[in-house]
Amino acid sequence: MSGCSELSLRELPMESWMSHLPCALWDTPLYHLAIPGSHNAVTYCLDMNDRSPVDPMQPDMLQKLDKYMKPLIRPFVYKWAITQVCSSSSTENPQLDCGVRYCDLRIAQRPNDHSTDLYFYHGVYTTLTVETVLTEIKEWLDAHPKEVVLLSFSHFLGLNQELHVRLLTNIRDTFASKLCPKTEVLTLRNLWALGYQVIVSYEHSISSSHGDLWPHIPYWWANKCKAEALIEEFEARKQHGRPGGFFVTGINLTEDLKYICTHPTESLKDLVMSTYPALLGWVREQTPGPRAGSLNIIAGDFITESHFAPTIVTLNEKLLKWSS
Repeated sequence: MSGCSELSLRELPMESWMSHLPCALWDTPLYHLAIPGSHNAVTYCLDMNDRSPVDPMQPDMLQKLDKYMKPLIRPFVYKWAITQVCSSSSTENPQLDCGVRYCDLRIAQRPNDHSTDLYFYHGVYTTLTVETVLTEIKEWLDAHPKEVVLLSFSHFLGLNQELHVRLLTNIRDTFASKLCPKTEVLTLRNLWALGYQVIVSYEHSISSSHGDLWPHIPYWWANKCKAEALIEEFEARKQHGRPGGFFVTGINLTEDLKYICTHPTESLKDLVMSTYPALLGWVREQTPGPRAGSLNIIAGDFITESHFAPTIVTLNEKLLKWSS
């Protein structure tokens, strides 16, 4: 099936879109392609047990309210902390099946947990451990040998040096020869030839002394709760040019306490789904590539619930028009 595809990129099977890209794009650096990403990728399994603490990065007021008015506050926390809704099992990964190739992974040790298990977090902690999720990703990659994923480990919470070493050991043991060293040429043709499928970026100074840890991938975050304001912010940033390597444009909206209190019956999903027509309309106007104003990874929320990934993958057709 692989080869010089003449299909519209929108028609490519999203679970294997990289392997079906036209051969004219096999030598394009991945940081010049348009790549779909998942913001807070593992929040589909947040711990809904009220005994699970709110993460300490939340505002002081929310932590106090949660402490004294938990039955009232927790439903709001869950409604606004969940950013992805797809379940995951050992035989499938819906986000990767939907075309996502960048995962935003925020890592924490749960407070008062005396094990060395690590979790993901956003508002509260996840039920699945980091080790479990990485194993699921590895099994998916085994079944899709020409797909490449970028795993961005960041926002570390409660990790000491020993836990960082344990996490790095877990990453290496899981992905082994799939891990791409940071000296490699990042084209599909080269990565396929060498069997590399995983690029790990690590937001910690430790990354500089490890040959298989890429530096943190910059994430453009607009911090807006309205689509128009988010688009305006990114248009302003584009005027200053794009970073040289990988970077993420996060079209994830951000609600503040005021917004949540004035929209008591809404959830983050309601907000996101109502704004996706405008946001994806803006995405369709964007162009990947090396030029100033170009975009690379585009990350969002509830990515399995819309035409998010095909919209982004299709942008790569614009690179074909340039090269023809």
